[in-house]
Amino acid sequence: MKKQISGYRLILGYLGIFIIMIGIICLLPLLVLFFYPEDLIYAKDFIIPGVSSILIGYLLFFILKGKEKSQLVGHQDALLVVLAWILAIVICAVPFMLTGKYNFTQSVFEMTSGFSTTGLTVVDPDTTPKIFLMFRSITLFFGGVGLILVLTSAISDRYGMRLWNAEGHPDRLMPNLVKSARLILSIYSGYIILGTAMYALFGMSIFDGLNHSIAALSTGGFSTHTANIGYYNSVPIEIITIVLMLLGNTNFFVHLHLVTGKFKNVFQHAEIKLVGLLSVICVPLLVLSIYGSYHGDFWLAVRVGTFQFFTAITTTGFQTVPTFQGLPSSFLTILIVVMLIGGGIGSTAGGLKQYRVAIALKGMYWSFREKLSSRRVVRTHFINRVGTRVIISNEEYIDTLSFIILYLAVFVVGSLIFTAFGYSLTDSMFEFSSSLGTVGISIGIVGYYANPIILWTSTIGMFIGRLEIVVVYIALSKLAMDAFKRQVM
Repeated sequence: MKKQISGYRLILGYLGIFIIMIGIICLLPLLVLFFYPEDLIYAKDFIIPGVSSILIGYLLFFILKGKEKSQLVGHQDALLVVLAWILAIVICAVPFMLTGKYNFTQSVFEMTSGFSTTGLTVVDPDTTPKIFLMFRSITLFFGGVGLILVLTSAISDRYGMRLWNAEGHPDRLMPNLVKSARLILSIYSGYIILGTAMYALFGMSIFDGLNHSIAALSTGGFSTHTANIGYYNSVPIEIITIVLMLLGNTNFFVHLHLVTGKFKNVFQHAEIKLVGLLSVICVPLLVLSIYGSYHGDFWLAVRVGTFQFFTAITTTGFQTVPTFQGLPSSFLTILIVVMLIGGGIGSTAGGLKQYRVAIALKGMYWSFREKLSSRRVVRTHFINRVGTRVIISNEEYIDTLSFIILYLAVFVVGSLIFTAFGYSLTDSMFEFSSSLGTVGISIGIVGYYANPIILWTSTIGMFIGRLEIVVVYIALSKLAMDAFKRQVM
């Protein structure tokens, strides 16, 4: 009979598998050397952490070898997810540190931005080697499809699906994790190839097209140029980017209906309706607010306002303007609200999530309707989820409101930390909402020379914004309670 393994030894064993796969992620940028051999001098920066991670992970994997694995219990799944993300960020930060140009804080910030698909950066893309630019896009790819989806490919479905859900993906696309992974990776890769081809058609190089396609679809926003999408000054490229950002903003379950031709279900989805409503309200307001800043050039204002709305609501973070400093506070305020709302639940985007906001708005409507109705009338509350009318229980409604309140509380605290360094309240709210919402638009506070406290505040914001606050809270509480029990015993 095989010896059963459980508890923290089980978690360490699984982390061994994760570390092996993280090591492989570190080695993937070496493929760039076939096309850019001049970057060969940086190969060691990836080989050292990559090979070391594979060896360490293999040693930890021996904890599981030949033993029967027990179930993950008592929120161990949440703890495993958080630890896997931390290890991925720290290990993948090593190549940046080995260059000698970035310290630990800057490197961890950059990789948190990558895996969380935020796009805030301390790197100057115009002077950074291609191998590092591709590495950033690789982290966006894995962070976008779901780091846990990729890493748990080596774990049985019984546990893998729990981890996938713990990472913030509530929908089950297929009966098991392997089939879900294949479907998601197929859809995701297909979009990237198509996006790269379209970008190349309108003047981008293949390298730039691939990087921007990954960044747009993962709602990451990393660019190969300091001027970002504005570098190209091209309406077709901006339209392609908007389409890719909207695809990245969309729940993977909605994509399943989209690729199978069930368009009616897609357009009936509550999140799609909310995005449509917000675009009708916010885009005109954004255009009007910056009309004067562009000397009466109405079409330029429309172009900028439309693009920046969609890059904010999808939490992508691409920019077509060189700086947001000097733009009207009304423009920044609207974008702050949009960034806080964020993208679709279960998608690559961040923020409060459109589904939660839709429930909150519906809840207001239900409340007013019931106040005006007879008390004898009993109504069931529904919301349309990909063509299906889903019942919203009081418990789900309360959980939604609780999450929104907690999220806004973190937003306030983070913004106040920024103001402590002399930044205005509007600028601080803008920058931290971009971090917490994993958006990546910057007003200039975050950068290579930013104070370490600013960078760590943004790093924590990006981390809990991507994994969602509740999962991180559960994991830390689990760790603290177990440590307390050991001390008592």
